[in-house]
Amino acid sequence: MTSAFTTLPLATPLLATLDELNYSATTPVQAQALPHVLAGKDVIVQARTGSGKTAAFALGLLQKLEVQRFRVQSLVLCPTRELADQVAEEIRTLGRGMHNIKVLTLCGGVPQRAQIISLEHGAHIIVGTPGRILDHLNNQRIDFSELTTLVLDEADRMLEMGFQDDLKAIIKTTPKNRQTLLFSATYPSQIEQLATGLLQQPETIVVADAPEQSSIQQAFYSLNGVPRDNAVKRLLQAYQPASCVVFCNTKRATQAMADSLRAQGYSALALHGDLEQKDRDQTLVQFNNRSARILVATDVAARGLDITDLDLVINSEIAHDTDTHVHRIGRTGRAGAEGLAVTLVAEGEQHGLSLIEDLLARQNQQYRIELKALPEQKLLTQEPLAAAMVTLQILGGKKHKLRPGDIVGALTKDNQVPFSEIGKIQVQAAWSYVAVSPEKERVALHVLNNNRLKGRSFRAFRVR
Repeated sequence: MTSAFTTLPLATPLLATLDELNYSATTPVQAQALPHVLAGKDVIVQARTGSGKTAAFALGLLQKLEVQRFRVQSLVLCPTRELADQVAEEIRTLGRGMHNIKVLTLCGGVPQRAQIISLEHGAHIIVGTPGRILDHLNNQRIDFSELTTLVLDEADRMLEMGFQDDLKAIIKTTPKNRQTLLFSATYPSQIEQLATGLLQQPETIVVADAPEQSSIQQAFYSLNGVPRDNAVKRLLQAYQPASCVVFCNTKRATQAMADSLRAQGYSALALHGDLEQKDRDQTLVQFNNRSARILVATDVAARGLDITDLDLVINSEIAHDTDTHVHRIGRTGRAGAEGLAVTLVAEGEQHGLSLIEDLLARQNQQYRIELKALPEQKLLTQEPLAAAMVTLQILGGKKHKLRPGDIVGALTKDNQVPFSEIGKIQVQAAWSYVAVSPEKERVALHVLNNNRLKGRSFRAFRVR
C-alpha cells in the first residue's frame, strides 16, 4: 500500500523538497504511519531496516516544528552513533527547504567539548544515543521541558544493548503530554512492556517482516567439514561481488575471518564492538566508497548502518534467530534492486535451518531449502579482486569551511586527477575523506599536500 506524498497534509516546503528528491510515492510504512504521526497520535511501528521508517517520523517532526521557537522540540534516540548520524542527515535533507532549522547530534565515542558548545547555542531537534544524552542531562546541559515529540528508533536494539535504565531516566525528564513514536524491527516482550508504560492509546502498525522474495535470492551451502573461512573464500571467488558483507556471530569470529581473508589478499575489513569509534567510522567510509570489497561484521551492521548498493550477503554462521537472519539478508536487495544472500550450514545447525525454512514456507508453501555443494577448491588459485578505489583522509573539515567542491576543484585543476577517477567525498567536522582510483593515489596526495584549500594548507594521507 502506497500513496502520493501530495495527498498528505504536509507543508509546502516539505512537499517541494520531496519533489526535488524525486520522492513521489510513499513506502508502505510511510503510507500507514504518516497519517497517524501527522495527526499527533502515539504510534508503534514494527518494520525492518530499509523500509523508509526514518522519513516516516522525520516528516512528522518537521511538519509540527515551530522554527521561531528556538527550544528543543524533538528528541530521537538511536542505539548507535552510525544510525544517529544517518537519521540526523536525513532530517536535515528533508528539512532543507525550511529556514534556520538546527539539528544536533549527540553521541558517545567523540569528545564532549564541541557538543557542549553546540548545546549552549541551542537546537530544535536532537538526535543521539541514550548514554551521551543522559550524560548531558545529568550535567544540566539539556532542557526537555518544551519537548513535543519523542522518537525511539530501533527500540529493540537499544534494549538489547542494555539501555533500558538510561531510556527510563531520559523519558522522566520529558513532558507527559508529548507525542511518542516507537519504531522497532522486532516486538519482543521487553518492547511490549516498554510501550505499555510509555505510549498513550497508540496506533500499532506492522509492516511485512521479511523482504520480498522477488528482490532477494537465497542460497544455502553445506560446509561438509570445510573450514568456514575457506568456504567464504570459495563463495567470493565464485560470485565475484563488487561489495559483500560477511556476517559472523561473535566479535572474535569476525576478526579471525577478516584476518584470514586479508592474509590471502582479499580486500576485507572487520567491523565489531571492540573497535574504537574512529576505526569504526573509517571502516564504514572505506567500504561505502569502494575502497574495500568485503566487510566482515557482527550483527551490529545489520541495522542502522548506511551500507548501500550491496551485491552479496554471506552468513558464515546461521543467525541466532530468524529476525536476525531477516535483517542480515535485508542489507542486500534494497530499494527494489536485485540481491543475493547465501548461508553456510554446518552439522549441528539443523534446528536453525529448520526455523529459516519455516519462515520461508510462510511466504511460499512450496518452498524447501536444498543444501548446495560448495564451489570447487580450485577457484582459490585465482587472484582475488582488488578494491576499485583507495581512501585519502584530509585533516580539515566543516569547521574549516571545507566543502566537497573545494576538494574536487583542487584535484581536477589542470586535469591532474580526472573527475572520473574521483569517488565519494565525505566532509566531517574536523576531517574529510575522498576516494580516488588506485592509479591516481600518488598524484592526488601530491595535489592535496602541496596546494591550498580555502586558502589553507592541509595534510593528507591514505587510510589503510
